[in-house]
Amino acid sequence: MKQSERLVIASVLGLVVVLVLVDIFNDSREGVILWHVLFEGLIGSVAAAGIFYLMRGTVTLRHRLEKEREDFSSFKVEAEGWRADSRKYIEGLARAIDQQLSKWHLTTAEKEVAFLLLKGLSLKEIAEVRNTTEKTTRVQSMAIYAKAGISGRSELSAFFLEDLLVPSETSIESPALK
Repeated sequence: MKQSERLVIASVLGLVVVLVLVDIFNDSREGVILWHVLFEGLIGSVAAAGIFYLMRGTVTLRHRLEKEREDFSSFKVEAEGWRADSRKYIEGLARAIDQQLSKWHLTTAEKEVAFLLLKGLSLKEIAEVRNTTEKTTRVQSMAIYAKAGISGRSELSAFFLEDLLVPSETSIESPALK
């Protein structure tokens, strides 16, 4: 429920509480029977409880939203820190990949396609990014595989990632892997 909707409902319930109180005051002056006054008091109490429930929900929602903002902020700071710490390694990796692509004698366009393949884009997505046809992208990717002496995207990725993704010492010693 939106904040504005909560406010409207709480205002209506507040008006009900005020009107019930005025009616109880007038009824008590006129000598109306007790059960009638008690029933109207119950209605006013229910309306007041509704106001309390709505306002409590609003406060709870605000606290939860603030906590989510704080969590997101700390996550964002952590992510930025990781990016900053790893930037030199990523730049070094990008240079190393570029050097290997040059060793394979890839054209500039083929290098661009190779990097996009490594990022996980589909041939259709690569064609859209580069403003070419999917057929052109397919031909360029086949040229990349042929010049590199590999059979496809999986081997291309494995060529660069194989040495990066070494298992940790604990997983090497794990009985499940033996």
